Amino acid sequence: MSQSIDDLIKAGLVAPERAAELRRVAERFAVAVTDEMAGLIDPADPADPIAAQFLPSGAELRPAADDLSDPIGDDARSPLPGIVHRYPDRVLLKPILVCPVYCRFCFRREQIGRGHGLLPPAALGRAFAYIAEHEEVWEVIVTGGDPFLLSPRRLKALVQRLDAIAHVAVIRFHTRVPVAAPRRVTAALTEALAADKAVYVVVHANHPRELTPAMRDAVGRLTRAGIPVLSQSVLLRGVNDDPSVLEALLRGLVAMRVKPYYLHHPDLAPGTAHFRLDIAAGQRLVAALRGRVSGLCQPTYVLDIPGGFGKVPLCPSAARSDEVHGCWLVTDPAGRQHVYPPPDRDAG
Repeated sequence: MSQSIDDLIKAGLVAPERAAELRRVAERFAVAVTDEMAGLIDPADPADPIAAQFLPSGAELRPAADDLSDPIGDDARSPLPGIVHRYPDRVLLKPILVCPVYCRFCFRREQIGRGHGLLPPAALGRAFAYIAEHEEVWEVIVTGGDPFLLSPRRLKALVQRLDAIAHVAVIRFHTRVPVAAPRRVTAALTEALAADKAVYVVVHANHPRELTPAMRDAVGRLTRAGIPVLSQSVLLRGVNDDPSVLEALLRGLVAMRVKPYYLHHPDLAPGTAHFRLDIAAGQRLVAALRGRVSGLCQPTYVLDIPGGFGKVPLCPSAARSDEVHGCWLVTDPAGRQHVYPPPDRDAG
């Protein structure tokens, strides 16, 4: 694993003459690239989509007018350390704030990657107590950082603690580990997720090259254990803002029994403006997928509204009301418009 600019230079991933600039980036935002992800990078390609996701860039030091230090309102909706409560029936539980890799577009990039990163035992106890006291909490989303960096022993204890809370019905883990460090998805980790409650795993992948044989094996260990696996991706300029790339990614996920769940519009995190495209461009990309891939492959394109107001779908509606004629105008995947209900061809 490379965790410093010197490591990246030694591995041939960045040029030595960029060292001074990249050290300034690393002083502000954590850097780590696993051997698995480093092996996918073509250092000779300045537009390599894997490098764009994981290797630091001087562009991260250029502020944009719409940057936000808390882009989706985690702080505004955090009643105590380790808990974010944005929606009535679910909470985020953040037991760890370190990751196997640090995505250069991460919306929590100013919170993660420093120090040991574990929520202290007393704070974790208070987080569990909060969940137990709030009977409206139906689902707990374990995130971070990356919860799959916890030891199997810690993971098992966490799952058992949540499993024992009567009103919690679903435990969901969000992780990059099966993609970025697939060897960590061991039999012991998989067994640690066993619960009477429903346990889901959501993996994060953005480009079809991330769907390696090792990643497929890691996901297979989860699905063979009866754990449903979903995916989330971020729509990123220069990485996957192309219908054919998204098509290959989504088909590849579904073929390994992973249901695409969310395609996120990029958040307004500091130093990430070079990844952002506008919503209209995102809508065009998603519309282009409608006629190309199965419904199984269709994620929901969403925006996480700044300020902690939650996610909303961004897909334009395929149907609009024509009140004058008392019908609906519906657009098919090829862009053709149809009247619904169809006109009565036999009338008159």
